[in-house]
Formats: sequence, structure tokens, C-alpha cells
Amino acid sequence: MNRVHFLKLLALSFVLAATAVACKKNLKGVTAIPGPLRPPPGPPPTASPAGGDQGLPVPGPTDTTSKSLKSDQTGIELAGIDRGNYIGDYEQFKQQTIYFAFDNSEVKPAEKPKLDVVAEHLKANPTCKVEIEGHCDERGTEGYNLSLGERRALSAREYLISVGIAGERVGVITYGETKPAIQGHDETAWQKNRRGEFLLLKPKTQ
Repeated sequence: MNRVHFLKLLALSFVLAATAVACKKNLKGVTAIPGPLRPPPGPPPTASPAGGDQGLPVPGPTDTTSKSLKSDQTGIELAGIDRGNYIGDYEQFKQQTIYFAFDNSEVKPAEKPKLDVVAEHLKANPTCKVEIEGHCDERGTEGYNLSLGERRALSAREYLISVGIAGERVGVITYGETKPAIQGHDETAWQKNRRGEFLLLKPKTQ
């Protein structure tokens, strides 16, 4: 009798497990993202019967960050400029910060006029250079976000080169998700964190 009861319980467990998997697969309104979501700082979330974002299966990406990249504190320098001869100025291009769509590195048409402002300033000041910083929101793995930040910065760099700025005047660095512009765990913050920022590099006076 005990053996029959055990077999019934085992069969019931299989049915419940299959049902749970089916429910997760049929969740609507959820966009799969590359890499697992990380919870906000604080106590770990408790599991809920309905699943929730933390329980959703999401694909884990291959870390495509180049092995030859040079670490620069929390960022990865891709096409660097020797800053020893320059003074950095974030204020000059503060209003020219460009923003990207979710999981996308293409410069949007609406953002190109900002890049044109950067290009015109560089043309008018031929001794200056610029470093483009690629940033991401918190979603996705650290490795994926470093790679995405790289693609965003390089995309902006290619545009500057296409409008006449020499490549050696445009440095690139990716910070991934490590330097959010706004702290938050919703779309309002994420929109501001998917960005490219410009650091003007002015030569030191002799």
C-alpha cells in the first residue's frame, strides 16, 4: 500500500512540474533580455508561486567583450587617448548626451544633431579630442553590458568619423552598467542610463 501511495505522489509531482513550466512559457507582456535580471540592493526576494521577473528563464549571452581591451578602473578602454597631455571637461557636451533604445547600439536619427554639435566643436578646435563613454541600464549580465556599451560608443565614434573627424581624435570607453546616471529599477531610470556621454579633452597649456 505504501508503495502505491508513493508512486501516486511521484506521478502528481511530475504533473505539477510540467504545469509550472508551461505557465512560465506562456507569460505575456514580458520581454526576454540577455542575461538574468539582478534584484535591487537589499534582502533577496522571496519566491512567489506565480513566478515573477526573478523567476523567468532568460537566455545567458556569450561574453563578447574583447580580451585585448585595457581595464580602466570600472570601465574598459577600447580606443584610448593618453590623458596625461589633456584636461577633461564633461560640461562642454553635457547637453549632447545621446540615448539608445533597449538592447540597441544604433544611433537614433533624433540623436544625430547632438553628435553634429560635438563634431562642429572639434572642427573648430583642432587641438582638442573627445572620449565617448558607452553606458547601459542594469538589465543583463555585466559582460553583456560591457559589450553593449562598447557597441554604443563605437557607433557614435563611427558617426563622428563619417562627418569628418579623424579617428585618432576620438577615444572610446565602455562602462556597461557600472555608472548609472540615475539610480532606479524602472523604465524611467533605464531610459536615462542607456546613453553615450562625451568627455572633451583639451590640451594642457604649456
